[in-house]
Amino acid sequence: METLVLLALAILSISASALGNGEDLKTQERLFLNSLGLSARPKPSEHRRVPSVLWRMFKRTGTRENDTRESDPCMVSEYGVRGNIVRFVQDQGRLVSGWSGSCHSCVEKYMFFNMSVLQPVEQLSLAQLEIKFQWDMFRTPRFLLGPQALSVSLYKVLRVTLRGTSHEAHRRLVLSQSVQLEPEAGSLTLDLTALAENWRKPGHNYGLVLELQPHPVHTQATDIFMAQNLATAVPLRPTITLPEFHASLVVVSLNPLQCRSRQKRSAVYLPVTPSNVCKPRRLYIDFKDVGWQDWIIAPQGYLANYCHGECPFPLSESLNGTNHAILQTLVHSLDPHGTPQPCCVPIRLSPVSMLYYDNNDNVVLRHYQDMVVDECGCR
Repeated sequence: METLVLLALAILSISASALGNGEDLKTQERLFLNSLGLSARPKPSEHRRVPSVLWRMFKRTGTRENDTRESDPCMVSEYGVRGNIVRFVQDQGRLVSGWSGSCHSCVEKYMFFNMSVLQPVEQLSLAQLEIKFQWDMFRTPRFLLGPQALSVSLYKVLRVTLRGTSHEAHRRLVLSQSVQLEPEAGSLTLDLTALAENWRKPGHNYGLVLELQPHPVHTQATDIFMAQNLATAVPLRPTITLPEFHASLVVVSLNPLQCRSRQKRSAVYLPVTPSNVCKPRRLYIDFKDVGWQDWIIAPQGYLANYCHGECPFPLSESLNGTNHAILQTLVHSLDPHGTPQPCCVPIRLSPVSMLYYDNNDNVVLRHYQDMVVDECGCR
């Protein structure tokens, strides 16, 4: 309910500023941003491409919100875990030094994923490392354009010293496996949930080191190619034997304060005939009107609605009055100046899914409860 009030106040920003209530508006905006786990209004440095899986999930949740059947909004079926927040956390690492000093045909990449973007109340359900490979067709010789076998090793960095993150004494092997990459593209997914949970503790996240090495058969082919091109005296291996790659961490978490199982609902139709009786009224919130269109990816706005109207005596069943409200209307009819009418308030609300950038330029999909007024009553 607090969220709905904050958004309704935000949509009145222009008129509120004109009345000199700018500071109050900023306070309300800050409270709403804090409820999203944001320290301030995000200012994306660049609009990153939204992963296709997030678009599919966003569209699916939009369909589910209009469904009249029972559903569990706290279940992420794409990953088979419970959660109402999905983040694609950016890799903030770098290439260690190009080609590895410990292996003449390896390349090492230092990776760091900032887990402090999760609020303390959030329960981590999944942390999945996704590595996407892409061959550069213009710089790779033809004999390497078939399926390629690649050895992938992942190390946990135990501490960072002057000797660097790649020193063997300062890291521990997490896993090592071979992957077969097709000429067009390939990908690798690794479950790092236990490791990411440990990263949430202060002083425990020193990142990862990813080591890539072509299999011997491809290394030999590259050496032949190099021998035939000695006259150029150009170190071609970095652009030949290994593909370009990009890593991200998919983090699914559950905020139990903002996620509840939704009961079966019926379709909502707002009355169009004028009436002073308590009922839902139409309120469309356009994020562009409040200056949030640069960090909210989707939706561009939504139908929030609000409750307004009188609770007259006697209360009919359609006004969904409680026993207390029925008695209050009775007393109000006898003493209208001493006892007010019951208030017209939301009694049933539904959720909205939001796709947005957070303060670290990560793309986030959040399922947010109590954003749309479906039904009003006298309380």
